[in-house]
Amino acid sequence: MKNEYTVIGLMSGTSLDGLDIVCCTFKKKNDTWTFSINASDSIDYDVMFKEQLKNTIYLEPTALLAFHNEYGSWLGHQVKKFITTNNIHVDFVASHGHTVFHQPEIGLTYQIGSGQHLANACGQKVICDFRTNDVALGGQGAPLVPIGDQLLFGQYDFCLNLGGISNISFNSGRKRIAYDISPANMLLNFICSTIDKTYDKGGEIAKTGTLNQPLLDTLNNLSYYALPFPKSLGYEWFAEEMIPIIVHNQDSAENLLHTAVHHITTQIADVIKKTKHQNSTMLVTGGGAKNDFLVDLLQQKLDGFATVVIPSEEIINFKEALIFAFMGVLRERNEVNCLQSVTGARKDSSAGVSYHPW
Repeated sequence: MKNEYTVIGLMSGTSLDGLDIVCCTFKKKNDTWTFSINASDSIDYDVMFKEQLKNTIYLEPTALLAFHNEYGSWLGHQVKKFITTNNIHVDFVASHGHTVFHQPEIGLTYQIGSGQHLANACGQKVICDFRTNDVALGGQGAPLVPIGDQLLFGQYDFCLNLGGISNISFNSGRKRIAYDISPANMLLNFICSTIDKTYDKGGEIAKTGTLNQPLLDTLNNLSYYALPFPKSLGYEWFAEEMIPIIVHNQDSAENLLHTAVHHITTQIADVIKKTKHQNSTMLVTGGGAKNDFLVDLLQQKLDGFATVVIPSEEIINFKEALIFAFMGVLRERNEVNCLQSVTGARKDSSAGVSYHPW
């Protein structure tokens, strides 16, 4: 069995920022994995494509399947250009796809981006569909990055990702625990869209607002936060439970953003404090790590329980794509990449489906 792999990882998150693509080399020595990032890129979705992805949940079945294939081909073309531009050779491509439906309580999770179309378009072996097997085993199918947190970033007590959704990963005894905490950029970007902005750079708009306490109380009292883990969130939950609250609240975008940041940081800090870890370190990645107002407020609310660590720009931007590349490596080796302790499945598993180009 090989102990070195060069892999392309693809990630499209719920915040709809675009496609993250990264080429990584993973090496295993003395039961320890190390990685290096060889090349990376973020490909923004244009306005029409973003709207298409956002509205995919409303498509009729045949239209959804057709777009699944179309998106897979589009991913493959991006991979092919990336390989040519960077003059690289890879063992395979590992693709997360783009989540359309995530309702594990009824046994459903669905990521578009056909693996066969992707493989045919880029001429490379593809491993994808990392969530379905875990859901079939009774799990949440999310979060999946904790296996990478444990094996690649184990020097930190907590790993927090601030993408469309905030999720946390940490060790409790000998088990890795992880779950989705709350909407993050998904919520902030939605509020920004009401004033024709795509996002709040650095949290500058939110910083000028004032706290809407009744709104904060309403958000904090949503039933999801009282559920035990394992648990996970999807866009459908956000659309049904949170968007109506924001839409019906008659307040300025500045105040809504300010209050939303307080909500996000309160939920994260509460999770950390409940673990009773003192003087710990927390690696923060994802687009939210660039929101200075959010990060500063989070550090205040952590109240000495944890110190926020902001890594290099490359890790901030591409950690999830890197970990899905790593999940592909573990699948290729038929090793565990989905943890029962994280998802609540009946057992650990090695998830991912392989497609070969024709």
